[in-house]
Formats: sequence, C-alpha cells, structure tokens
Amino acid sequence: MAKFRPPVHRPADAVSGRSQGVPFWRAKRLEAMTAEEWESLCDGCARCCLMKLEDIDTGEIAWTDVACTLLETDSCRCRDYPGRHDIVPDCISLDPKTVRTLSWLPPTCAYRLVAEGRDLDWWHPLVSGSAETVHRAGISVRGRVVREDEVDIDDLEDHVVDWPEEGGA
Repeated sequence: MAKFRPPVHRPADAVSGRSQGVPFWRAKRLEAMTAEEWESLCDGCARCCLMKLEDIDTGEIAWTDVACTLLETDSCRCRDYPGRHDIVPDCISLDPKTVRTLSWLPPTCAYRLVAEGRDLDWWHPLVSGSAETVHRAGISVRGRVVREDEVDIDDLEDHVVDWPEEGGA
C-alpha cells in the first residue's frame, strides 16, 4: 500500500510568483492578491499612461503617443507614483473593479489578462524574469512617446497612433 504524503505548503513568492508550483496570477483572483502581487502584475509598458481620445458618439478609443507628464519615458515608470494623484488628479488608479470596466486597457495588460482568466505573455517580467523583455518585445512605449507638457492640447489629434495590439472599445 502506497503511503500518502501531504503536499508541502509554500506561500506565494513575489520574486518567483509561485505557490506550490502555480504562479500566483493563475492561482488567485485579482481581489485576493496582496499589494505586492498586485503591483508586480504591472509589466511596465506604460500604455495606461498615454493620453487617449474617445469618440463621443461611438465610444471608440484613439490612442496617442502623448504620455502623462509624470512618465519617465526611458524606464516607462511614473516619476512620482505615490504622489501622482496630487499632481495629476485625473490619473486613474487600477483596482480589480476598474480593470474590469476600462475598455482601453491593452489586450496585453496583465491586469486585464488575469481578470479574463488568461495567462501572461512570455515577455512579462514575472514570466521572463527580466524587466527588459517588455521593451525588447516592442510592447512598451519606450522611445516612442512625447510627454504632454511638450504638446499643445489642441494638437492632440495630430498625435493619434496605432499601437501594436492596442485593444480598445
């Protein structure tokens, strides 16, 4: 008769992203993630930091190459993440509820993928182990944007672009 050995419990590890061999993003719903797990889902593409135009009649989203004034365009990270709402009051915080309602999140966005029950792409830092793969794969906005303080708001329509796998309404 075979002896039963109970599984060894290993807590989720934010570095490896694994618990009992299963990455936390496969094992947990967005609402069950720790703050550290939630933040690690951000792949650093910075597409959510781009200005978007919405057609009032159709709801269609047009993406621009104009980034928030706080975006550090080389790293694709916010220059003042903790204080961003004080500087940019209309900055949208992503949480499980908003992730499920925002039509403009790119289809490559890890928050959107996990909310839809899908897996992360090979280039995601949690999968690849490197923050650089999102840039090498051409998913991030690195080197392809201007900051909003460099653009006249009346010229925003001149900055509409087609991003790879942009998604939208």
